[in-house]
Amino acid sequence: MKKVISYDTLRLFAYSNDKLCNHPIKGIVLDFFGLGGQHMFDEDTPLGTELAKENIILLIPYNNPWAWMNTQAVQYTDEIVTIILEQYCLDEHIPIVSTGGSMGGLSALVYTRYAVHTPVACVAVCPVCDLPYHYTERPDLPRTLYSAFCNSTADSIEEALKSASPLHLVNEMPDVEYVIFHCESDLAVNIKRHSERFVTEMQKEHKIKYYTIPGRGHCDLDEEHKQLNRGCIVNAILTRSDK
Repeated sequence: MKKVISYDTLRLFAYSNDKLCNHPIKGIVLDFFGLGGQHMFDEDTPLGTELAKENIILLIPYNNPWAWMNTQAVQYTDEIVTIILEQYCLDEHIPIVSTGGSMGGLSALVYTRYAVHTPVACVAVCPVCDLPYHYTERPDLPRTLYSAFCNSTADSIEEALKSASPLHLVNEMPDVEYVIFHCESDLAVNIKRHSERFVTEMQKEHKIKYYTIPGRGHCDLDEEHKQLNRGCIVNAILTRSDK
């Protein structure tokens, strides 16, 4: 199919703060929605405004709310990134950071694995890391996961889920910067079954920072860790763009 998305139609398919940014552009941040996220932004977001002050473009892809970073979501996101690179004649090695929470955290990790332009860093909050387990974790999840992967060429739903499961992609993850935040009282994405296992496996092959937040629920970072999270995202770009 002929490409549908262009720079002129970009805002029908993603949020972008690029018009707020001065030049030269220092990097791109991709922020992925959690499960069910389908909001379209008519005005610039606080994060978009903040990043624009550093000449960093923020892109929020309007992926399918039940996408779970399946093949179509990866390709959709690649297309949006490519449009921005071409519009501003940006170097293909410009720093990109992938981030998000919950399904968005999984998406940030999985996109880092499959992206055409590999991010230099991935910062994930309360990410789903074991997708086959998550299929059984809550009764609202099987329908969303089947929707995302029912057209997979894999031999089984479990094999399809593994293709977008960070825990099952550890050996394939690129050698970039990883930062994981997880709230210890998370009832939606169990910290022990997801982030703890993922971080343990990643530490065998990759450098990864891991922060746990006691007494907080799903994606509910306290102010200290919100600032730390934001700092990790911005610094990953600025420390590279200055080189």
